[in-house]
This record gives sequence, structure tokens and C-alpha cells, in this order.
Amino acid sequence: MKKNLAFSCLSVVAIWIAWLIAYVCIRNDYIFPSFWDVIKEMGKQFVSSVFWTAFLHTLLRTLISFVVSLMLGIVLALLSEFFGWLRAFIAPVVTVLRTLPTMAVILILLIWTNPLVAPAVVTVLVLFPAVYAASIAAFDGIGGEYESLCQAYGVSKINRAFKMYLPLSIPALLTQSGAIASMGLKVTVSAEVLSSTFKSLGGMMHEAQAFLNVSALFALTILTVLTGFLIEGVCYLLKKYAVRWRV
Repeated sequence: MKKNLAFSCLSVVAIWIAWLIAYVCIRNDYIFPSFWDVIKEMGKQFVSSVFWTAFLHTLLRTLISFVVSLMLGIVLALLSEFFGWLRAFIAPVVTVLRTLPTMAVILILLIWTNPLVAPAVVTVLVLFPAVYAASIAAFDGIGGEYESLCQAYGVSKINRAFKMYLPLSIPALLTQSGAIASMGLKVTVSAEVLSSTFKSLGGMMHEAQAFLNVSALFALTILTVLTGFLIEGVCYLLKKYAVRWRV
């Protein structure tokens, strides 16, 4: 564990050194800002009410999209575990959603909805296939081990769902949920940039790019990445707690 942590810290240092070298080589603040200018800009954002309003709006939009995707994916995966015809029916839909060009979907949604709604909808469309696939994999592993025993003793589908599949799948789903949630944040911010969503991190990034404020653009990007790390860390702690609770 300590060795892995040391290598992770070494990776961060390597990125920092590469940044310093790139800045010295390029020598153009309008293309590549200095590390310290970005740190100062991050400090400005931390004391800005505009940033926190945008941050909370983006985080709330991401959370709502993630919860909707999670509920939809788990419920449909659970039903697909019991009904083979439903699994066959959903499979092409999931494949289509996986291959849809995200930017094209955003542009279409902007015609149908508005910049406040489009990022949330496109995030659900991107996250749902990932949640569904993770749920199916978790349920298949549980079913392969206990399904024949449940059928032998005549355990009902409802009892199997709520007393076997869902409780036993929690650690596996939490393992995947961190990466899925952080991906949701990335998709939401990207959609906000393209949609120029008002009071959002993506909207602030679009504004910074329009005014060639590269330091602000880098600062907002780094803060988004750090938020993604925080989300994954929270999900990791929840997984550890869930495993301890099962034991």
C-alpha cells in the first residue's frame, strides 16, 4: 500500500515537472500558463461566490443524473436477470446508447430542450449503459452461485431480488460507482461547455476560453479533476464500509 502511494506521488511530481518544462519551452501565457498563475487563479476561484454557485449547480446536475442512471440501470438489470426476453430486448438499446456520439446528442438535445436540461439528459444517456453493464455482471455472478439453490427451495423472485441479489451486489456496484460517477462529472461539464450553460463549471470554462483566460481555464479543469478524485474516494470509503458491514 505504501509502495503504491509512493508511486502515485511520484506520478504527480512527474506531471508537475513536465508542466514546468512545457511552460519554459513554449513561453506563451496565451497558450500554456505557468503553474503558479494557475495556482493563484484557483485561489481566486475558492473565494468567489460565482465559482461556488457554478460548482454546486454542476455537482447537483451530476448527482441527479447519476442517481437516475443508477436506479434505472439496477432495476432493469435485475428484471433482465429474471426475464431473458427483457435482457434480449434491452441489449440492442444499450449498444446504441454506447455508440451514440456524445457531442451530436448534445446538439440534438439543445434543439429539443435547453442548456440547463441538455447536460443532465446526455449524462444519463452515457451513464446508464455503464451502470446496466456493471449491474448485469454483478447479478450474473451471484445468480451463477446461488440461483440453482434458490430454485430447488422455491425462493420467490421478490425474495431473491431484495434478500440475495441486491445485498450481495452492493460491494461490486460500489467498486464501479466511483468511476461511473466521476465519468458523469466529466460528461456533464463537457455538455455544459458545448451548451454554454449559465451558472455552471462548463459555462465558466466556455467563458474563459472565449476571453483567452487560459489560466482560469486550466484552474477550472484542475478543480474538476480534483472533484472527480474526491467522488471516487467517497465511493471507495463506502465500499470499505459495505464490505465491513457484510462481514
